[in-house]
Amino acid sequence: MSGAMLLIKEDLKTNDTQVQVLAGILNVCALVGSLTAGRVSDWIGRRLTISLAATIFLAGSALMGLAPNFATLLAGRCVAGVGVGYALMIAPVYAAEISSAEIRGSVTSLPEICISFGILVGYVANYLLAKLPLVYGWRAMLGLGALPSAVLAVGVIAMPESPRWLVMQGRVEHALAVLRQVCDTADEADVRLAEIKIAAGIIADDAAASAPHQPSSVGKGVWREMFLHPTPPVRRILVAAFGVHFFQHLTGIEAVVLYSPRIFKAAGIATRSEILVATIGVGVTKTVFILTAILLVDRIGRRPLYLSSLAGIVASLACLGLGLTVVERSAPHHSPAWAVVLSIATVFTFIASFSVGVGPITWAYSSEVYPLRLRAQGASVGVAINRVMNASVSMTFVSLYKAVTIGGAFFLFAGLAVLAATFFYFLCPETQGRPLEEIEEVFSRGWRERRRSQAMAVELPASNIPDGKAQP
Repeated sequence: MSGAMLLIKEDLKTNDTQVQVLAGILNVCALVGSLTAGRVSDWIGRRLTISLAATIFLAGSALMGLAPNFATLLAGRCVAGVGVGYALMIAPVYAAEISSAEIRGSVTSLPEICISFGILVGYVANYLLAKLPLVYGWRAMLGLGALPSAVLAVGVIAMPESPRWLVMQGRVEHALAVLRQVCDTADEADVRLAEIKIAAGIIADDAAASAPHQPSSVGKGVWREMFLHPTPPVRRILVAAFGVHFFQHLTGIEAVVLYSPRIFKAAGIATRSEILVATIGVGVTKTVFILTAILLVDRIGRRPLYLSSLAGIVASLACLGLGLTVVERSAPHHSPAWAVVLSIATVFTFIASFSVGVGPITWAYSSEVYPLRLRAQGASVGVAINRVMNASVSMTFVSLYKAVTIGGAFFLFAGLAVLAATFFYFLCPETQGRPLEEIEEVFSRGWRERRRSQAMAVELPASNIPDGKAQP
């Protein structure tokens, strides 16, 4: 869409308000998808929900590609938005439920690397398709999204169903068969199945375990448990999971990715071809650093990556704000070369910092912390919050930078990133290496209790050193 908007504005003569609405309406409509996807996935299964999301994507892409006017284009963007809501909720949930604790962080980050690779392909396609006549260029950019949608809708049928969803349906033997496909040994599959049955509230007795749940009962009472009568651990889980979604887009990532052509133009890159080449660089950076995060997340943990990522984001946004402020104040005279270089370089350092932590870990962390009974519908609410924040940034960024200058907008995002770091440090414990069925226990203690137990764990070995044996 970032490349298509340049052509749409020229072809359909849209104004800045229409451009903002077109950019943000996808996320508004994603609310419809995200808030219904949890219940739908509890009803028809994780795998068929992915197929449904892809089918909705296909319809939206076709509408946008064939749009004769702005109204039809907006309608297609809305339909695609519903698919976005479904996909963003179901992909990390499915990945978390199908993977083992040792590789769960990497596997649940795969949707993010695939999204980034898709963005990169989109940037390259923008550059190539911009050479077509104006009336065809942007329609081809948006319409070609129907092809991978069709492949996904059909291809996902070959994937195994989530064993945790199968257990919730009482299909224990089928769940065991899937676990034996994805586990290293049959013993590991048996252990994981026993843990899942306990988490699902199924008695280990063979007769009880094989008694099917009524499909209509799956997912009932979830909203009451989450919002009316949550236990202290569930309350802490919801604050952590919803909070990471709330803060993800307040770092300004949507503004940088969607409006990167405008940022590069403000920094002095003038021609359409140069701008599109620069955005390809953004896509490459995003993809490479998310891949780095996937390789590291199960080795060093969620918290170190996330907090290091936010440190880089704050520094990058502050420098970007400084560079763009100098460039803007130099107009209409020639901008200092250092300010132009700083602005362009910090776009890339920001993308790298976001992609190595906040981007993939938001989805990995939020998909793994919910108890099994709350996971699908809890993830739905998390995605809804994510889309609201995404839409808020994408639909107001142009107005924001006109009000406080483009440099001022990024200084604001830097301040919000500091708040995000404070939130994550105090309220989001480490989940690395813990089976999904044990994560609720991680949240059974508040921050003060966790800090106290960590301090005691450090002091205890020192107190056991015999007198006279203390090291200098």
